[in-house]
Amino acid sequence: MQLIFYKYQGTGNDFVMIDNRTDFFPKNNTKLVEQLCDRRFGIGGDGLILLENHPQYDFKMVYYNSDGNESSMCGNGGRCLVAFAKQMGVIDNKAKFEAVDGYHYATIDKDGIVALQMKDVDTIKSESNYTFLNTGSPHHVQLVDNLAKLDIKTEGAKIRYSDLYGKAGSNVNFVYQLASDIFAVRTYERGVEDETLSCGTGVTAVAIAMHQTGKTNNNIIDLNVEGGKLKVQFDVDNGKYTNVFLIGPATFVFEGKINLDF
Repeated sequence: MQLIFYKYQGTGNDFVMIDNRTDFFPKNNTKLVEQLCDRRFGIGGDGLILLENHPQYDFKMVYYNSDGNESSMCGNGGRCLVAFAKQMGVIDNKAKFEAVDGYHYATIDKDGIVALQMKDVDTIKSESNYTFLNTGSPHHVQLVDNLAKLDIKTEGAKIRYSDLYGKAGSNVNFVYQLASDIFAVRTYERGVEDETLSCGTGVTAVAIAMHQTGKTNNNIIDLNVEGGKLKVQFDVDNGKYTNVFLIGPATFVFEGKINLDF
């Protein structure tokens, strides 16, 4: 079978996009997804995303990590899927869709900047040297002094596989504060099991964690990732973070065809 695919990236977090509105894709074929995401033997990507029909909203998002397994919410993936849905003519400049963590609303402007509403956050665990919260995916947030020289894969894996988070593990974000409302972030992603150039739910977690722990008083925060710049804004009342938006570019890279046997 010949599969038509589309490649998108959001600040260097890259995804294989497939229009599955006819429900042809073998969704339980873990090895196939892993193969498609392989950078040497497949198309290459941090993840694979299916665009599907939804009975109530504009579309449904089905997200797989590059290990082939369906996973928790991917913020940059969600932003890229909004841009893909626009390219496919499913939406114009606004979207309502369902993902694994529930309903999402998003807008996309003429320059391809997508503002994606993330889930509300009201449970945050703050310890002396780290913060843990779930922004659609679980995230460990830790301030460091040597961010540029840190071995993210090694240090991130230590925390991801530690007894702290058990079998499920956690994504791990290392953070350095650049200014009152600007933070540099590098992320180790579970399921990719390596550093990625950007993580949307990760920078969302960092923004909220830095506000909750008093590192910033701003509710609009700039995040510098290895693949570019993102922005997170939110409202907060009595420790509950609502109207959380992840904002940044979502860019079409190329489209192609690949022959598959499944």
